Amino acid sequence: MGLAIAHQLARRGRAVQVISRRRSEAAGFVAAGMLAPHAEGLCGDLLALGQSSLELIPRWVAQIELDGGLACGLRACGIVVPFRSGDERDSYPTAASGASLNRRQLERELPGIGGDWQAGLLFEQDGQIDNRRQLMRGLERACASLGVQFMEGTEALELRLDETGALEGIRLRHAVGDEQDWPARQAVLCCGAWSRQLFPGLPVFPVKGQMLSLQAPRAALKRVIFGPGTYLVPREDGLVVVGATSEREAGFQEGLTPDGQKQLETGLQSLLPQAANWPSMERWWGFRPCTPDEGPLLGRGPVAGLWLATGHHRNGVLLAAITAQLLSRAIVGEDQSPNDNQLEAFHWNRFTREHP
Repeated sequence: MGLAIAHQLARRGRAVQVISRRRSEAAGFVAAGMLAPHAEGLCGDLLALGQSSLELIPRWVAQIELDGGLACGLRACGIVVPFRSGDERDSYPTAASGASLNRRQLERELPGIGGDWQAGLLFEQDGQIDNRRQLMRGLERACASLGVQFMEGTEALELRLDETGALEGIRLRHAVGDEQDWPARQAVLCCGAWSRQLFPGLPVFPVKGQMLSLQAPRAALKRVIFGPGTYLVPREDGLVVVGATSEREAGFQEGLTPDGQKQLETGLQSLLPQAANWPSMERWWGFRPCTPDEGPLLGRGPVAGLWLATGHHRNGVLLAAITAQLLSRAIVGEDQSPNDNQLEAFHWNRFTREHP
């Protein structure tokens, strides 16, 4: 989220400094990269935001690739959501946006799918991007090419306010341990699951997710499979990303757990039994930034000069394009577009209904 916004601000002529404690913590390096507002079954304002972002993504990726010179791994592969019955399929929140599949059609889309799955929905409009290996590197390169500065290994400790309560700077601690007051009249807080540590009033908490990857034969799986509790995301070179647990009670407890890995293996066996024979490549974990309604916090923050782009939960990669557009336009004061009113629906204070 930080890189996406930095890139768009730099494209609009702003000088941007990216402050990062540890880049490997970023959810962008651990997510599966699904672009799936329909397959996820999103509803209401969050579905509308996801659809707006999905429409923007091809042009957004083209800008990143032009500025950075690296491919981002965007694939319009479609996503299949399997169900145990036609009734389950037909009651899915976004069923009207997909093509209904019976068992025979499901087998044609997903050869080898487990026998428990009798129906499905195909969302041709949804897809994926290789965020871990390509998009994040592409964004970093694109930002650097536009003059964005990086301050890696630096932790933001505190927001400094002036006598009027507006932002005037950030207290930083560098990797070597020394602290510094960094002047800043405008800043975007996009600290993901850690956002509340910098501003305790924000309703953001971590939801841990464990994942793994397998090496499949090339083209063994052409569609993303989005099952209940488990999904399989096939990359173009045959790597298949498998995720993800959703551990709300884990806090910031790092590391893999036997229970979490067993859950992934069981889900994998149910969805695509043959995949259990594919070699395991990597196992990892990360922390999703979640809010009480699982929607992001966007727009002006609790103090003047502070902007928010956090709390994207499961949909950070999907929502990066629209978040970057909305925030960058608002920060530089561009004329409003039809999408700009979406910021209001995701105001940080919406849970108390006290904001104007």
